[in-house]
Amino acid sequence: MGRTETQQRGARAGAGERRRRNIAVAPSTLERDVELTVAQTSLDALNSRSQTGATTPVTRRDGVLAFTGAAGAGKTTLLDEVRRLAAERECRVLSAKGGELEQGVAFHVVRQLFQPLMASYSDSERRELLGDWYAIIGPCIGLCPAGEGAAPDPQGVRDGLDWLVTNVALRRGPLVMIVDDAHWVDLESLMWLTSFTRQAEDLPTLMVVAYRPEEPTEGAKAFTGMMERNRVQPLDLEPLTPAAVSSLLREALVKDVDDGFCQEAWRVTGGNPFETVELAARIREREVDPVQKNVRLLRDLAAATTMGGGLVDRLEQLGTSATRLAWAVAILGSEATPDLAASLAALGPANVAQAADLLRAEHILKPGERLEFAHPLIATAVYRAIPGGTRAAMHGKAAWELIDAGLGPAVAARHLLETQPEGDDAVARRLHDAAREYVRRGAPEAAHRCLSRALRETPVAELRAAILHELGSPALTHDPVTAVNHLRAALDEPDLPPELRQAIVIRLARALAYCDRLAEAMGVMEEEARTTADARGRLRLLTEHFMLAAFTSEDHDGPALSRRLAQLTERLTGREETERYLFGLRGWDAVVRGESMSTALKYAEQAMSNRMSWTDERWGFEVPALVALTFLYCDRPDRAEELFARGIEEFERQGWRGTPLALGYTFLGYIRFRCGRLTDAEDFVRAGLRLADRVSPDVPVHWYAIGSLIEILLARGQVDAAERMAADHGLGEPFPSAVTFPDAQTVHAELLLARGLTKEAAAELTRVGERLDGHGMRNPGLYPWLLRLALASYGTDVGRARNLAHKAVQRAERFGAASTTGHALRVMARISDGPQAITLLQRAVTELERSPSAYELACALVELGTALRRAGRVSQAAEPLYQGVDLATRCGADPMVTLARDELIAAGLRPRRLA
Repeated sequence: MGRTETQQRGARAGAGERRRRNIAVAPSTLERDVELTVAQTSLDALNSRSQTGATTPVTRRDGVLAFTGAAGAGKTTLLDEVRRLAAERECRVLSAKGGELEQGVAFHVVRQLFQPLMASYSDSERRELLGDWYAIIGPCIGLCPAGEGAAPDPQGVRDGLDWLVTNVALRRGPLVMIVDDAHWVDLESLMWLTSFTRQAEDLPTLMVVAYRPEEPTEGAKAFTGMMERNRVQPLDLEPLTPAAVSSLLREALVKDVDDGFCQEAWRVTGGNPFETVELAARIREREVDPVQKNVRLLRDLAAATTMGGGLVDRLEQLGTSATRLAWAVAILGSEATPDLAASLAALGPANVAQAADLLRAEHILKPGERLEFAHPLIATAVYRAIPGGTRAAMHGKAAWELIDAGLGPAVAARHLLETQPEGDDAVARRLHDAAREYVRRGAPEAAHRCLSRALRETPVAELRAAILHELGSPALTHDPVTAVNHLRAALDEPDLPPELRQAIVIRLARALAYCDRLAEAMGVMEEEARTTADARGRLRLLTEHFMLAAFTSEDHDGPALSRRLAQLTERLTGREETERYLFGLRGWDAVVRGESMSTALKYAEQAMSNRMSWTDERWGFEVPALVALTFLYCDRPDRAEELFARGIEEFERQGWRGTPLALGYTFLGYIRFRCGRLTDAEDFVRAGLRLADRVSPDVPVHWYAIGSLIEILLARGQVDAAERMAADHGLGEPFPSAVTFPDAQTVHAELLLARGLTKEAAAELTRVGERLDGHGMRNPGLYPWLLRLALASYGTDVGRARNLAHKAVQRAERFGAASTTGHALRVMARISDGPQAITLLQRAVTELERSPSAYELACALVELGTALRRAGRVSQAAEPLYQGVDLATRCGADPMVTLARDELIAAGLRPRRLA
């Protein structure tokens, strides 16, 4: 019985493969001595760091090692040698490779790096290793499905991966992470890799990357930029010299090769190692004698290589089955199992095995059981050779095959993104599902791609609105304006379910707020609340409306809104979550308006009658933060600190490492500042500022940290440092319309005042007063512009200054917080004379002694002692000066310590406690 054409072709390939086994053509590290020496030095330094501790001073090259070069320059071969050298030194090696077709698969490279590592642990060991990070980074590295709770933000996932590497490196180090084809790294992995390099040098880790800098990809640009920022000089792989090409040919062909033949081989390959190896294989297969007379054949042989464009012809020669299998492997990429490839190629198991053998014999696939191309250039060439319509159809079939295999919508999404829109709601739903999965993994960019593609299917109205709603999520876009456009389009869809419409309106208002269009946001919310028939839905919308109002001092009638909120909350019982959030807003509003402290505390306590979550995505963290601040300004810093600490714990547990965490640390610092713990306060606020610097500049989170830090620096007498801080971070016009705590414009005026620019400070504070007072924001503890303006006006208009201070004292006494009243009395004393100043300071001390404001009390004591001493009442001055200097020292208020010491010496009182 005769053999089929496929069997005959297989037999010929088998014979060719046997010849290749006898004379292997292998990648070479010829002329890579410099690169290998640097790699050995870096690995030796890594071992030294591991043995002596991660704090050993090292150079930048010890943390990151980069190889660059054109396609086929030998980067992969060099990385294989680095891997071998690392193993010789007993380093733990993690490896990954970027893929041209997998760039849209979130965390594709991260999974390659960490899945084999995680497989070396038992489940209990993995949970112990990752601790609280398990639920945050587990989904992105494939340990567990994404949960249904609050999604982590991308920064939280990156921080978790940093922690994982740090923990593994210190437990099992030294650790070498190798990433090949880094120019094709997916965006999520890329963001982590490039950020991690900042700390790689401080750990027993070495990151080794290889990439093509000339590729027009985000990866190529990011790694090039990273190297420049870190002052790392990548090692660029030069083409081989004629001598190296000659050596490679002679080794591969195992015979004498004419010099002229070698020279021409170098010329047609350009010294490219991959091209040279492929050319040697073609020479050997065609049994070309490597002599001078056959030089003319080399150009044709080079054209038959992969880079020469001959791969398509070679595939056609192997037959239909081999071509279809190669196409299937190119489409599936890392998901190419024999079963999936067989189904996609419409081949039976026997045909797949035969076709795979043919492709391996031709060095198109790697040897072994896995279906993997021998080189990325081959994968690219095969993929691009697939006719466009066939390619899209195969991607569509692959998507449903993967879904049927139970691999989930996110895995299938890569293929659905490559299909042509056909008005298929099923495709839109799968992409919508994939987007949700990506969000829960902390990959909003991937989610955005899926949702954008889902819209192109022109799905039914309700599904389209749901997709637009998701696209309007702040987590899915760095451009709030785009989010606004998506959400407005969602609202235009007909017959929206009420619950979905309400969610869209709330998200639209928040997006407008992010655009600093707070008045417009409030208008949207108020209009929707007016037209909503459902009472509970209207109450929910009103709650959002009042919350937005709490963060703006422009373009709305603050007193009217306050009255409306007061009337509304009087009728509520607090039985439902919405009502408790309204209570929280009512308590904060009482603080802002300067109502009685008892009113503010009553509503704050009612809001907390059932513990609020800080990470409920329906509500956000803003209202819990306002409740905590209510306690702070009502002289309950202990309760405020407890709540913010709880919030930070929730943020970290859920992987919220952006704006919420930055504000949490900033407010913890500000609480300490209000309590007079200036050193601690500065540390916490600086931590908050570092976190804020990682957040999009469109979000004004950094204003909170900058304002707090400048006030702390001024209290510590560091005016120059405060001025540098303001200049470095652009504190000045235009100020955000969003309310910040402390008020940014007031802080700027305080800095002007500290620099002696009283005229400019007075003008600035007058504008602040017009903005805040006109909207009923009159609590001098929260908005101390009246007191600052009194000080700025004192030199030119004493009467006006005293009237301003008197008004501030009245407002402070109406609110009733001892810290606010004591501060107002102390400032009024500074612009008063003689006995009246002493009386005011004595009242200030009395008030501040029953407040938590240690710094304010220290200032009042020192100023009282100073006033008594200058009035000739030296014996009475001693005690407040001694108490003041001790308290100021504990607070870290250096200017006040110096003033107290000078006053003690001037009084002739040898400060025994200061010896």
